[in-house]
Amino acid sequence: MTGNRVWGLRRAAAWLLLILAVLSPAAASAEERIKAVATFSILGDLVRQVGGDRVAVTNLVGPDADAHSFSPSPDDARRLAGADIIFVNGLGFEGWMERLIRASGTKAPVIVASSGAKTIAGSRDHADHDHGDVADNHDDPHAWQSVANAKLYVAAIRDGLSRIDAAHAAAYAENARAYTEKLDALEAEIRTTIAEIPEARRRIITTHDSFGYYTQAYGLRFVAPQGLSTDSEAGPRDVARIIRQIRKQKIPAVFLETIADPRLMQQIARESGARVGGRVYSDALSAADGPAPGYLEMMRSNLRAFREALG
Repeated sequence: MTGNRVWGLRRAAAWLLLILAVLSPAAASAEERIKAVATFSILGDLVRQVGGDRVAVTNLVGPDADAHSFSPSPDDARRLAGADIIFVNGLGFEGWMERLIRASGTKAPVIVASSGAKTIAGSRDHADHDHGDVADNHDDPHAWQSVANAKLYVAAIRDGLSRIDAAHAAAYAENARAYTEKLDALEAEIRTTIAEIPEARRRIITTHDSFGYYTQAYGLRFVAPQGLSTDSEAGPRDVARIIRQIRKQKIPAVFLETIADPRLMQQIARESGARVGGRVYSDALSAADGPAPGYLEMMRSNLRAFREALG
C-alpha cells in the first residue's frame, strides 16, 4: 500500500471520527438544551433544579444584586429574544419586566412562578413612600421566603418546562419530586430550629420588608424601616419609630441584607443598642463561592444567622 493511500485512509478515518463526535448523543443533547431565562438568581436556581441537564438557565439579575433597582440593558432584551421559555416571579416584583418583554419582541412563553403560591398582603406601614410598581400590588412579592411556596414555584416550573418539552416531561417530574423532598427536609429543619429560640426573642429588624412569608410560616417577627422595595427610602420618622420599638420590646438584633446599603441598619444598631446579627439573604443568592449559592443553602445560611443571634 502506497504512503499516499495510507495517508488518505487515515485522513478519511479522522473525518469519520469527527462526524461521529458531532452526531454523538452528548453533542446533540448540548445543542438541544432548552434556553431558559429567569429574572433573578433565586428563581434561576429553582429552574436549574427542575430542568437539570436538559435546560440552560440565564439569570437577568445575578447573585448579590437587587432586582428592585435593576436597569435592563440591550443585552438583556437579546437574551429574552433568544429564549425558549422565560420565568418570572410576578406579584409586582420585577416592575421592569413587562417593558423589557415588549422591547425584546420575544415569542417565548412567560411562566409566573408565584401563580400558585399562597400570597399575603404587603405591608402598608410605608404607604407614604414610593415603592415603584410594587405600590400598585397589594400582595407581598417575596413568596419564596416560605418553603411551602417554594414547592409551588417548583411545580409551576415543572409544568412550564413540560409544556414546551413534552418529550422530557417525565424527567422534569422526577427532578421536581426529588427536589421537593429536599424542600420538605429544609422546612422541618427550619421549624425545629425556630422552636428552640425562646418566643420572647423571636423578633428581628431587617433592612426592607421582605420576610413577611417567613413570619407567617415560622413565627419569627420581622420589622423593617423600608417597604417592600429597596427603592423606597426610610425617612427620619421610620428610623425613630424602629429605634423606639427596639428599646421598648428589647429586640436583640438587627440584620443587614446583602442587597441593601448597610449604613441605615448600622445607624439603627448604634442608636438602639441592638446587636448587628450578621448578613442575611432576602432577594438574591450569593456568588458560587459564597454561603448561599442555591435556595437550600440560602435558607440554611439565614437560619444559622437567626439562631446564633437570637438563640
